[in-house]
Amino acid sequence: MSTSESARFVRLRVEMVLEITDSAALGGTALESIAAEYGERGGEPAEERRRAETAVREDDAEALASLVDPFDLVSGVPGVELAQASWSSETVDHDPDDPDVWDLDDEGDEDGEDDAADAYPDDCAEDGEEEAGDDGEGVAGVPHNG
Repeated sequence: MSTSESARFVRLRVEMVLEITDSAALGGTALESIAAEYGERGGEPAEERRRAETAVREDDAEALASLVDPFDLVSGVPGVELAQASWSSETVDHDPDDPDVWDLDDEGDEDGEDDAADAYPDDCAEDGEEEAGDDGEGVAGVPHNG
């Protein structure tokens, strides 16, 4: 790919820590989204739907991942077309009072390497994560709302 062609593509990394303030509301919304998604698809195996429902009932991170759609982040930006996306969600320990929570001055990790740049090759998403144009499933096979 020539320099002019590669300049057309930009990797935007976004990292957020969200506090789950109402697990029941989050899970309920995720279950409604799954019901709507599987209702629209039709013909989906009942086992796949049960697996998705179980995942969002058991794990708030799975419920959140099923509802967050990276496509929505850029859909209204003029002159931009999403070429590829990946996302994941996990439960983490978080202390908002810890000054080292966001180490924004350090572009790499402790050994000076930026492992995040190597984690996602330019032409593929991390295994198990969503790519633009896939079948609409997010993390762990849980459909996302999109």
